Amino acid sequence: MYKFKTIKLFTLCCVLLSVNTGLAADAYDSCINCHGEKGEKRALQRSKIIANMSKDEIVFALKGYINNTYGGPMKTLMQGKVAHLSDAQINEIAQKIGK
Repeated sequence: MYKFKTIKLFTLCCVLLSVNTGLAADAYDSCINCHGEKGEKRALQRSKIIANMSKDEIVFALKGYINNTYGGPMKTLMQGKVAHLSDAQINEIAQKIGK
């Protein structure tokens, strides 16, 4: 009985700690494989280097992918990748990567 309660309490503490210290996954995590840790890579050798884009340009691009009003050769791929993003997550990405 005590072992089960200890495990539940430990799990709850870990979740609260990760949320309160920012250790929870952020919106950019799924972008790292193609764009790099800091947006420094040309994804699949075709995209812009997003670290060179302003925050406003990043927001415009991500919302454009979602609304089908933006994109080049990687448009279809990017639409699928960003379709689930909220406005808050889009702004989080722009703040993290944009200049």
